[in-house]
Amino acid sequence: MANFVLVAGAWLGSWAWDEVAAELRAAGHGAYPLTLSGLAEKRGAAPAGQQAHVADVLAEVAEHDLREVVLVGHSYSGIPVGQAAERIGDRLERLVLVDANVPVAGESFADQIPEPAALRADLAAHGGWWPPLPVAEFAGQGLTTGQIARITGRATPHPGASLTEPAVLEGPLGELPALYVKCLLDWPEPPPVVAGLVADGRWRLAELDTGHWPMFSRPAELARILGGS
Repeated sequence: MANFVLVAGAWLGSWAWDEVAAELRAAGHGAYPLTLSGLAEKRGAAPAGQQAHVADVLAEVAEHDLREVVLVGHSYSGIPVGQAAERIGDRLERLVLVDANVPVAGESFADQIPEPAALRADLAAHGGWWPPLPVAEFAGQGLTTGQIARITGRATPHPGASLTEPAVLEGPLGELPALYVKCLLDWPEPPPVVAGLVADGRWRLAELDTGHWPMFSRPAELARILGGS
């Protein structure tokens, strides 16, 4: 059985994984949902950087002396989780990226989105923090009204420094054993770098017919994919 370190994307904390963690534990796995620095119960005065988030993941593995580790990164968190995956050596069983950004050496999260200037302006206007999405942004993502209310009710501003700090990689990410979970309602195709790795047979691809937040909309199905990954 594996030990899953579960890291949600922007604005979310460990609470986002409650249902998925319960499913994994019921199947006999270890589940360690993680809140990154600056979010949820770890909110602080200064926005945490991306390398602080990498350190959060590494510290979780070390604190529990985890082996056979499956690092799971959702959305933004694919970037710090992907960096952490190559730094835990033989403790890593596999990397799983759930509708996630993929770390590229020298690139930040902001570099990967269509309008980086707009994001940077938003951060500047909010003291270095990225405000949570409004309710309307969750439409068409396979979520119930109650699930949307849960997300928006508990979301906290995301530390902007983590979005503008570039990733640091020691080697090609494609050398790691990995699965990419694509949520089809959000966008039907994985990022080009992922499509290339899948086509080369280095990474595997799974698809979920739901939106960008499957830990809320399809927790049992997501847990089954993670457990069988």
